[in-house]
Amino acid sequence: MNIYLAIIIASLLATWFLGVLSDRLSAKAMLPAPPKELADVFDEQTYAKSQAYTLASMKLSAVSETFNTLVLTLAILAGGFNLLDIVVRAAGFGPLLTGLGYIGGLALISGVLGLPFEIYHTFGLEKRFGFNTTTPGTFVLDRIKGLVLAAIIGSVLVAGLLLFLRGTGQYAWLLCWGFAVLLSLGLTYVAPTWILPLFNKFTPLGEGELRDKLERFADKAGFELSGIFVMDGSKRSTKGNAFFTGLGKRRRIALFDTLIEEMDADEIVAVLAHEVGHAKLGHIKKRLAMGILKTGAVFYLMSLFLNSPGLFAAFGMEHMSLYAGLVFFVLLYTPLSLALSLMVNAVSRKHEFEADAFAARTTGRPTDMISALKKLSATNLANPTPHPFTVWLEYSHPPVLARIRALAAHTN
Repeated sequence: MNIYLAIIIASLLATWFLGVLSDRLSAKAMLPAPPKELADVFDEQTYAKSQAYTLASMKLSAVSETFNTLVLTLAILAGGFNLLDIVVRAAGFGPLLTGLGYIGGLALISGVLGLPFEIYHTFGLEKRFGFNTTTPGTFVLDRIKGLVLAAIIGSVLVAGLLLFLRGTGQYAWLLCWGFAVLLSLGLTYVAPTWILPLFNKFTPLGEGELRDKLERFADKAGFELSGIFVMDGSKRSTKGNAFFTGLGKRRRIALFDTLIEEMDADEIVAVLAHEVGHAKLGHIKKRLAMGILKTGAVFYLMSLFLNSPGLFAAFGMEHMSLYAGLVFFVLLYTPLSLALSLMVNAVSRKHEFEADAFAARTTGRPTDMISALKKLSATNLANPTPHPFTVWLEYSHPPVLARIRALAAHTN
């Protein structure tokens, strides 16, 4: 049996199995009553609803992942990747346009196959539990905008990679690495101004107690903000959130309007303090460095396997090409990608604990962060007791119960 085919199929099945195992373990780890630390926000009805939401989400994820794994496995074994290559080549375009057509075709097929699950998630699952506020028009418009944006950015990225790989010899991976990193940083820089407003409305936070408290904290922490904005998150969901976006002087904080409705000013200050903690403690720079190094490792490994005849034979390809090699390497890379994601998530969870501690220390009010976490957990119907295996496998943030217990140490 082709060794590449064996690795890819085994990786797909192993990833699927780990997901199923994770869901089963977390389902069994659910408690009959909420932990005592959350009893004040999870009454009996809310806790039962959170369990039902968690189980329903698990079932949808299991069906989706099973479907995707089955379709991809069949496509590989039945020669589907070669069939698409034949169709695209028949158009008679040059190597670059053919490559863009091939990768774009795969992305489009993947999107179409995943659309029914997205529709059910939004208008079935999320609506049933009272979260969805998305209209059909907004949903369709979001998908059209996302498709156009992905086509533009994806075409620039893929075209650049193919041009470098074709014309720069054995060190092409270095140029691909640099190009991908620069493109990513550029998108992060312009996202607040050009990309995010395509999907949401960002309004400067008005004068008042909340703005005064947020600005006072930022000044106290020595953290410069280019702006504090309210995002119309209620346009799509009742769930609350907050995030930083942009780089350098274009860095700004966005508060969901739903978050402002759910929390008082001191709790929102604690949320801001947590996000500021990530910047002041160097987490953002560390994550950026990790991402850049990871990208470099990926391109180096890609250069070793990109032109391997065995890799193309695993997919039943009649012709070898750089564009197909890129796709096949992504699938071959699955085991290493999983291992790296486990490491990255472990570091991320550590950073979240540190940012929580920073918020508790700098505000002098750890109870505000605890209260904010409790409210988010209850209003978002989060599962407060996921199994440790699920946390290890999937979570970039520690479970809310672990964060509350860590913060409680700062109240003594």
